[in-house]
Amino acid sequence: MHVESVHSMVTGQLQHTLNTIARVQADKSIIATVVEAGKAIAEAMKRDHKLIVAGNGGSAADSQHLVAEFVSRLTRDRPAMPAVALTTDTSILTAIGNDFSYDNVFERQIEAIGRPGDVFLAISTSGNAKNLIKALHMCRQKNIISIGYLGNDGGQMAPLCDYKVIVPSRITMHIQESHLALEHILCMVVERFYFGEEFDNVPQYLAE
Repeated sequence: MHVESVHSMVTGQLQHTLNTIARVQADKSIIATVVEAGKAIAEAMKRDHKLIVAGNGGSAADSQHLVAEFVSRLTRDRPAMPAVALTTDTSILTAIGNDFSYDNVFERQIEAIGRPGDVFLAISTSGNAKNLIKALHMCRQKNIISIGYLGNDGGQMAPLCDYKVIVPSRITMHIQESHLALEHILCMVVERFYFGEEFDNVPQYLAE
């Protein structure tokens, strides 16, 4: 394989990434939903509720990444914000998987720690993850607000979500790339609604 062809592959893949993000940016419904979902999370947190996040595979990593931004910080110092990822406790995950089914690993945790007024963010590139579908049904039973970060056509999860952000792509890696950008932005939106004027201006280094 010639080095030039590898360079071409890298350039082409970056262009595909940019094209997907450009479609996301141009979709006013996605922008509006991210703002509405962020406001819902901020209002829940103000009432002493929490954000719960879950996903599988790369989306599990996204879940933990996003929760880290809330509990630690994203762009500047501020008080920690209540968020938890359901993908981190291997004892819980393996116990539920062994005693019940992998399909129950998130549903069971929401049953245990979810409270009415909490917010659940389900991340799935396909929109058809069985364990997230079960978790969303549990959210409905417990009056937990639900948000879906999805791909493809939203799958079976879309109608179960109070807020749904569907990346217009069928390519898993490009959906994940857009999800990560939108997760960072969601955290920023929550900070704006939660802390008010203090977070009205984007830090200068982010605007450059």
